[in-house]
Amino acid sequence: MSTNAVLQPEVQPIIACTVSRDVQVFDLLIEDMENALGESWGDLGFSDALAFLEQDEAAQLEFLCIALDEQDEGDLSLITDIVSAAKSKDIKVIIVAEDVSPASLHQLLREGGDEFVPYPLPENELSQAIKRVLAPPPEPPAPAEPQTPKKIKANGDKNGVVIPVHGMAGGTGSTTLAVNLAWELALMDPKSPPKVCLMDLDLQFGSASTYLDLPRREAVFELLTDTEAMDGESFIAALQTYNEKLHVLTSPTELIPLDLIGTDDVRRLIEMAASNFDYVVVDMPTTMVEWSQAALEAAHVYFAIIEMDMRSAQNTLRIKRALQSEDLPFEKLRFILNRAPRFTDLNGKSRVKRLADSLGIAIEVQLPEGGKQVQQNADHGVPMAVGIAKNPLRKEIAKLAAQVHEVNQSDAKTG
Repeated sequence: MSTNAVLQPEVQPIIACTVSRDVQVFDLLIEDMENALGESWGDLGFSDALAFLEQDEAAQLEFLCIALDEQDEGDLSLITDIVSAAKSKDIKVIIVAEDVSPASLHQLLREGGDEFVPYPLPENELSQAIKRVLAPPPEPPAPAEPQTPKKIKANGDKNGVVIPVHGMAGGTGSTTLAVNLAWELALMDPKSPPKVCLMDLDLQFGSASTYLDLPRREAVFELLTDTEAMDGESFIAALQTYNEKLHVLTSPTELIPLDLIGTDDVRRLIEMAASNFDYVVVDMPTTMVEWSQAALEAAHVYFAIIEMDMRSAQNTLRIKRALQSEDLPFEKLRFILNRAPRFTDLNGKSRVKRLADSLGIAIEVQLPEGGKQVQQNADHGVPMAVGIAKNPLRKEIAKLAAQVHEVNQSDAKTG
């Protein structure tokens, strides 16, 4: 045996490839691939990938990691061809995407993508995705006795806390707050979790169902058009359930007039929800309508979301004047500043104080800017606690939910 033969290192088989326009653009992906696979991976450009998949060497591949950003959406047809070619050879596909539209991402997953990982890569997310795609398929479970799906019963024995959430201008983040506040409340006590209902009363453009990836159902429209005939069972039947913890009344399937329902209808809906749930979070439309008064009067606390801009300031003054002129309970409004200045921004803090003083209100909660992660997570249809648990906005909403729950628990004890 020669000395050269002894010293020659063993060639590592290539079991995976990254596929991208330029892998150097995705430097974190290179680092994570090296940590997960060492030298057992290679790199291909979009133009080379199809040709390589036709070669015999491609039979050794276990998965492809296709990385793309918004610049690559023009080559989407080529990328979908690569996905299809990989799936035809039983090669798993992980999609790593940055700033890619939901429609493009949906198309890639529909063509056969096995896993999706956002870029920049969350810690350990790529290695977890690799484990999932390479894991052997689970053995089919043994036949079990058919079980009736777990459904909540309309007992009508609750006196729930009603929390409407209202954006003082479009795009202030009211739906993001409503959805994630409801989810955080549902997680409050693992031993005895509160029953939480999220009601999307933005009847025309409500997107709570999108934020939770829930279907819209005709049963909602039927419920709204005849609330006089509504009972506990029909109300519960119209709800969707997210992860067996949160019950959601989505907006209807079709665009309908905001005045399809009236004050009495909204009052019945909220009373029915409050009698069956511990917390009722109501996502309100930005527009003030006749039945807005019913939601305000039923509210225990009414969260008004503003930003540091003239739209929010002017609309807050309008609503303040309108409610006070009609002798309605303006004091129920608790103002929350979204996309607030950073803690270290002293100039920003002084601007917040001037804004509150000029409007004659107290800004009791300041939510930080969550960045692109928040929008991308919403497009994936999961609460922030599930998708981006370490995001600063999620942490502040969790604190707000804990405060609400603590106040409610102390009131229940003293009451």
